[in-house]
Amino acid sequence: MIEAVGVVIPARDEAELVGACVHALGDALRRLPAGVGYAVCVVADRCRDATAAAARAALGDLPGVVVATGSARTIGEVRDFGITRVRGRLRTPAAGTLLLSTDADTRVTPGWARAHLARARQGYHAIAGTAELSAPFSTSARALRQYEHVLDNARTAAGHGSVYGANLGVRADAFDAVGGFGRRATGEDHDLWHRLGQAGFRRCFEPAAPVVTSARLHGRAPDGLATLLRRLAGERDVCGDRS
Repeated sequence: MIEAVGVVIPARDEAELVGACVHALGDALRRLPAGVGYAVCVVADRCRDATAAAARAALGDLPGVVVATGSARTIGEVRDFGITRVRGRLRTPAAGTLLLSTDADTRVTPGWARAHLARARQGYHAIAGTAELSAPFSTSARALRQYEHVLDNARTAAGHGSVYGANLGVRADAFDAVGGFGRRATGEDHDLWHRLGQAGFRRCFEPAAPVVTSARLHGRAPDGLATLLRRLAGERDVCGDRS
């Protein structure tokens, strides 16, 4: 039985967006069933703006912590760091802890946490939700159409087939068994999902747990969603994404 839910949010120079992310997350967590504990960790990773202050202001009385770091870490290491901190606040057994991951440029929907929890209580060790692009779009109509084709091509008999670090749930005992996100600089979400499958853990695709994420063309993670949208738009990758 899942006793607690911990959420990690990596953030790099996201002062303009992290407040909306945390507010939406708080709304979703407060809709969890009675008796389920929860906590949040925002990792303000090498920020040059007021991300940490904005996150703390948005956190309010929501159980959790904002950690500002200056050490160079890959995105996989940042997520692992945040998960360690949030689990320290929960102090619940690994088999009874659901770990959720999202991003600072993303807003979860009101039923997001409940949908992940329901799947975990059905015996799934890992749950992948969907990601919708927010409006107004900073990319072209052509790129948006092609992105829809990418989503269509990902669908399988098992479900929608997409995996996002912005919308991923993993039971803590399964997370520990495969070594967490690890030191991946990109694709940490897909790599974790793949290793969970190889280890025999039960995974599912959950369409009832959507998030709304930025459609920007220049993001923080190399080869992330922003890079994909830029390529679909036919733009030259001159500067690359900031990591």
